[in-house]
Order: sequence, then structure tokens, then C-alpha cells
Amino acid sequence: MKNPVPRAAAIHDLSGFGRTSLSVVIPILSSMGVQPCSLPTAVLSTHTGGFQNYHFVDLTDHMQAIVDHWKAIGVHFDAIYSGFLGSPRQIDIVEKFIHDFANDDQLILIDPVLGDNGQPYSTMGEEMISKMRGLIRHADVITPNFTEAAFLLDEPYDPSISLGELKTWTKRLAAQGPAKVIITSIPVPEGKNVSSVLAYNRPDNRMWKVDCSYIPAHYPGTGDIFASVVVGSLLQGDSLPIALDRAVQFVSIAIRSTFGYDFPAREGVLLERVLPSLNAPVMASSYQILE
Repeated sequence: MKNPVPRAAAIHDLSGFGRTSLSVVIPILSSMGVQPCSLPTAVLSTHTGGFQNYHFVDLTDHMQAIVDHWKAIGVHFDAIYSGFLGSPRQIDIVEKFIHDFANDDQLILIDPVLGDNGQPYSTMGEEMISKMRGLIRHADVITPNFTEAAFLLDEPYDPSISLGELKTWTKRLAAQGPAKVIITSIPVPEGKNVSSVLAYNRPDNRMWKVDCSYIPAHYPGTGDIFASVVVGSLLQGDSLPIALDRAVQFVSIAIRSTFGYDFPAREGVLLERVLPSLNAPVMASSYQILE
């Protein structure tokens, strides 16, 4: 039986304070008419970006029991969406989850959280990068940032990379399995204070780009917000370029709305102030079609 409301399994960690991971995934998907079903990988008192001495509870040993209960009661998912994974064992659990809950017309989005600004996160060694390369083979959509795309392809981090080479990167990533590849946070060498997002759809060999103006602040959780809007948008039936556009515009609005306040950046964007904009109709698109 088809779900009357699209249902997404959200496999992320949960921070009690700070707007990252499940703290943003749940309200965004709910606002977009999607039921989020949380499979928490860990519980933290705060997220790790900018906070010290946080309390951390690893839920790896409990994840399979949750999955087994869902299987026993016959839960059906329209989407499977994974984010930060803390160990090779968690990647194995997600891979098995995808196999066990597979069904027709299901969206599988993997956000391969590995690092940023050319550096891996502290928990991301070579084994995690290798395992993530295997996991993305099961995805329909992946959303790596520029650093993560370089890791997945075993390429050097080079902010001066050409657009032509980036286009090749998206096709190489798509050749590993995912039909749709979105690379975020791409530096634009010739554009001051500009970054871009590049998307490729392998089935029809089409590519799109959206440029983003730079705001001089870093807010944790914006990658989770971006990927969550993409999931919600695709489940609503939007095309890839419209989903890309909606995600870029929403993250930009959230950052701009937050930047005007004297507010600790480590707490994340003021998501609650901009959530209603997710239900606004798409009035204009800023994506460029690339040949």
C-alpha cells in the first residue's frame, strides 16, 4: 500500500543543542510534507562544531535492533537518507538497511560526510573513505561537498580546478552508481566571494550549475539542511534542477536571515525563522544549464 504521506528513513546523529543533523532534518522534512523516521547513530549533548567537552553516546549497538523492529512491523519507506556516519560498522549497517528495505520507486540519498576545506574530519580515516566509496554505489543521489568529492575520487584538493574538470568529476562519481550527483561548496576561482553547486543527471546526461554569493560566516548544519531540502523536493516530484535551486535558495535565505543578528554562529542558522519559506511556490529559478 502506498503511503498517504511520503516516508523517509533518516539515518543521522542527534544533537540535543545546536541545529545540525536530525535537529534540522526532522523539521525540514515535516515542513515539506514528508514523515521523517529517525534511525539515530549517536546522541550528543551538542554538535561537535565549536563546542567542547560534549557528551557523546554511540548508538551503533542499538541500530540493528531498531531496524529489526521496523522489519517486523513491515515499515515501508519512500526514501532512505543517510548523513554523518561515525564508523565503518555504521556504514555496513546502512548498506544492509538499504538492501533490506529496498522497493520500487524508492529514493536513496547519501550525503557522504567526510570532511571540508580540504581536510577530513577527525573520525574519517582511509578506511571510512574507502567504505563510503562502496556505500555511494547504492545511492540514487549523492550530495558531497567539493572536499568530499575529491576524497571519493582520490583526487587532490585544488580550489583552482576548472569547470571542465569538475564536470568530469560529476560523471566519474555517477559512473560509480548514483544516477544524480550534486557537488556543493565549489570554489569559483574567477569569482570573488562566490561558490557554486554543480548537479549531474546521468540518465539523460544533463548538467546544471547554481552560483551562491558568499557570506563571511560559517554555520554548522548547512550541509544537512541542503540535503534535507533536496530529499523533500524530490519526494514532492520536483526535477533535479528545481530541487537544486530550492535547496540553494533556502540555505542562502537561512544564512542571510541569521547573519544580521549578533548570534553565536556555532549554534547554526535560525532555521525556525525561515521554515515557512519551504512551502512557497517556486517563482524563479537561478540554475544554469551546462553543455
